[in-house]
Parts: sequence; structure tokens; C-alpha cells
Amino acid sequence: MGSGFYAAYSGLLARTEALDSAASNLANSSTTGFRAEREYFKGIVTGLESSESQLGSTVNNYGVLGGNRLDFGQGALSSTGNALDVGIQGSGFFSIQTSNGVRYTRDGSFQRRNDGTLETQGGDDVLNLLGKAILLPVGDVTVGRDGAISVDGSIAGQIGLFDFQPQDLSPEGTNKYRNLGSIPRLATESNIRQHYLESSNQDVIQGSVQLLLVQRQAEMMQKALTIFQGSFDKPATEDLPKV
Repeated sequence: MGSGFYAAYSGLLARTEALDSAASNLANSSTTGFRAEREYFKGIVTGLESSESQLGSTVNNYGVLGGNRLDFGQGALSSTGNALDVGIQGSGFFSIQTSNGVRYTRDGSFQRRNDGTLETQGGDDVLNLLGKAILLPVGDVTVGRDGAISVDGSIAGQIGLFDFQPQDLSPEGTNKYRNLGSIPRLATESNIRQHYLESSNQDVIQGSVQLLLVQRQAEMMQKALTIFQGSFDKPATEDLPKV
């Protein structure tokens, strides 16, 4: 009976945390360049001796939420007709200079500042491969698949595109991500599509179903805990007066 109680408690804890992720994913299903987060599980006790220990093997039988990792799946590319809208086909992130330092994003809805600096809709500088701001003269802009920017036929700069592993980035806001300390790698197997923006990689229907499923699972774990708690209380109220 005791093991069942801890299993239900572990399940409720995992489902409660997963519920937050599912709600956030669904809320940002229409956010440009958003990357959904998926939960992953791990054992509490690790190491070579964990499987040989009775305590370790018992504890590891229960699913414990290890955290969330970004889903790097591709979002749909939608045509906008805007010359400064660029979407990424494949892996990779744009590098931008924010007030908190360099951050990374898949949101390619850029614009030209009055001084010619290429910036995001939030006013952050878009950086090139060397981490410098990109200055665009007035004229017709063409963006190549490799990120090279031409204005009236003359090269004006190149948008930096960098690749990471899901565990290398941490969300900061809705579609900005902070590097956790890895060395950014050039995204060599991706290309940039001018006049396109990438949608969130969280499907609305799938997200709604997932949210409902997690809610149902959390309710089941809550009911199980209530049953186990009642089972514990009954012997206590019946047996303690006899002592």
C-alpha cells in the first residue's frame, strides 16, 4: 500500500509540472518562431550501484519528471511578401543583441531602423556571423539561402545562423532563447527563405488534446492519492483507540 501511495504521488507531481508545459505550448501556438517544450523523465537514483540497491531500484520504478527540453521540429513556413521577413528551413537560430546579452530566435520578422540597422520587431539588433550588427543602405533587399543580404545588387552583410542541441538553450520569453554555455556552431545544413515566416511548431489541435490528456491524468492521480490517504486513515482511527 505504501508503494502505491508514492507511485500516485510521483505521478501527480509529474503531471502537474507537465500541465504547465502543455498550457504554455498551447498558449503560444500562434507565436512566430515558437519552440514547444516537451517533458522528459529520469530516475532519481543514478550510478552503477543504483540497479543493485533495493532502495535505488524501488525509487527508480516511479517516473520522475526530469525537466523540459525544446522541441526542434520544423514549424510551417508562411508567405508574407515582406522582403525583410525571413524563415529558417531546417535547424538553426538567428543571433540577436538584446539588453540582456546575445539571445537566439527563430522569429525572422525583421525591419530596418532609421539608421539602417537590421532589427527585430522588438528593437533588438540582428547579428552577423561575427556577432556584429548589420547595416542596410536604402534600396531593394534580397536575402539569399545562406543569409547573404544584397541591396540593389551589392552585398551588405550576412545574417548569422547558428545551430544548437535542445539541451543547450533555455527559453526566455515566448520566442527568445538563452545559450546555457555551449559554443554556437554555424548551421550548415539549413537555409533561409526570404518573404516567409515560420509558425510555431505546436499544432493547436495536438496541443489541445495533450492539455486535456494531462489534465485527466492529473485528476486520476489526485483521486488515487485520496483513496490511499483514506486507506491510511482508516487503520489509524480504528487501531489507535485499542492501543
